[in-house]
Amino acid sequence: MNNLPGSPSRRRWLQWVDLRGKDAGSWGFLVNRLAGLGLTLYLFLHLFVLGKLAKGPEAYDGFVKLAHHPAIIAGEVLVVLAVLLHGFNGIRILLTSFGVETGRQRFWLYVAVAIAIFSGLYFSMRMAGVL
Repeated sequence: MNNLPGSPSRRRWLQWVDLRGKDAGSWGFLVNRLAGLGLTLYLFLHLFVLGKLAKGPEAYDGFVKLAHHPAIIAGEVLVVLAVLLHGFNGIRILLTSFGVETGRQRFWLYVAVAIAIFSGLYFSMRMAGVL
């Protein structure tokens, strides 16, 4: 392992996700990190699938059949939930970075999570044809 000043160490990487004794702002920041990483992974997966679709109508028909699988539908709901959570929590982080409502981070974290969950439920019901 490299011991140069400023080089990443195992301890620094573990501190990235260690939230023992941290406040709500740290929890919200970790949620934003994880959602961002998940969305980045989804982007690469999405581009891979789009590349497969360029192989012709048979590939497209196979994709449409796969897209109706319950696991894929659940994944789509999770992606939408991650986008909503990342977006609303990002707005909260942006506002607190500029000094707006810095003393009420826990409250605004709960508000961001609640809006994301309710919006995700609405999306899920619309996608399922319930609404």
